[in-house]
Amino acid sequence: MTVHFVGAGPGAADLLTLRAAALLAAADLVLYPGTYLDHAVLAHCREGARLVDTQDLDLDAILAELVAAHEAGQDAVRLTSGDPSVYSAIAEQTRRLDDVGVPWDVTPGVPAYAAAAALVGRELTVPLVSQSVVLTRTQARSTAMPETESLAAFAATRATLVLHLAITRTRELMAEIAGEYGEDCPVVVVHRASQPGELVLTGTVGDIADQVEAAGLRQAAVILVGRALARDGGESWLYSTERSTPRRA
Repeated sequence: MTVHFVGAGPGAADLLTLRAAALLAAADLVLYPGTYLDHAVLAHCREGARLVDTQDLDLDAILAELVAAHEAGQDAVRLTSGDPSVYSAIAEQTRRLDDVGVPWDVTPGVPAYAAAAALVGRELTVPLVSQSVVLTRTQARSTAMPETESLAAFAATRATLVLHLAITRTRELMAEIAGEYGEDCPVVVVHRASQPGELVLTGTVGDIADQVEAAGLRQAAVILVGRALARDGGESWLYSTERSTPRRA
């Protein structure tokens, strides 16, 4: 049987894809990250499915559950928050599944940064302002960052920044990028996008840390930084009246 890695989206039960909902409805075993997931998502699971919260499990314990389900002829869903392509740890899990011959596949989900941008009605790539988005994180009590991926190096591009797993270091990080982005650069912080307890903070590089600390945010938040958040800028060449396009027959 197959292990399905499924993006649970930002948290809301109705922001799962149709494929994700169907896989949950058919699964015998569902492993989910209880720290980040709204339990309403689990309403898509069938009655009688075994539900396992992975927040206190290490990699060996998670893989043991998946392998045991496969050996028992059961389909298993491994839910990840947001989209599996970013900070989901599926690389290490799928390597181990390959080693023991367990088949797997991946179903994408709505990433947290997209849900955050939607909440405030912002495009992250505004013409003539920013055409690139940097998805990154910072290191605290976590896996070491590659030396070539310093925040200072990314800030030098002045692209729209999306900072994951960084909320407890907001003040330090804003000070680090202020020289490139400016104290008045717009910042949006979204805590638990689309979930109960959702909180949106809007400010600037110079003042957002005060708001984050006042709100007592410690996890499950994404930080968006960039001039694109102001919505000022040019217009897309794709839809320009000055762009000549071939007539359709």
